[in-house]
Amino acid sequence: MSDKQIFKVIFMAQGQVYEIYARSVGHGDLFGFVEVEQLVFGERSSLVVDPSEEKIKSEFENVRRTWLPMHSIVRIDEVDKQGQSKISRLEGSNVAQFPLPIYTPSDN
Repeated sequence: MSDKQIFKVIFMAQGQVYEIYARSVGHGDLFGFVEVEQLVFGERSSLVVDPSEEKIKSEFENVRRTWLPMHSIVRIDEVDKQGQSKISRLEGSNVAQFPLPIYTPSDN
């Protein structure tokens, strides 16, 4: 796997939409979860600090790897370059989608 490879992961949690960037995404060992590793955040080289990126950066500060439930994933894209990680409010109605059942293999 190339060090240049980067993924944009968009998922929903606690009424908010998270957009994070990671170097590794896979199905992992936990059934029904997507494993996200090596989270990537922007450098603090500029004088202007974005509060939304700082919030998500502090939330995932000591996280090496996270497992996200499959039903919370909106999309995963392989991208050419990293964008800005952010948390935004879930727009729309106040009705949330009930988690869908996950396929379980039969005993045949």
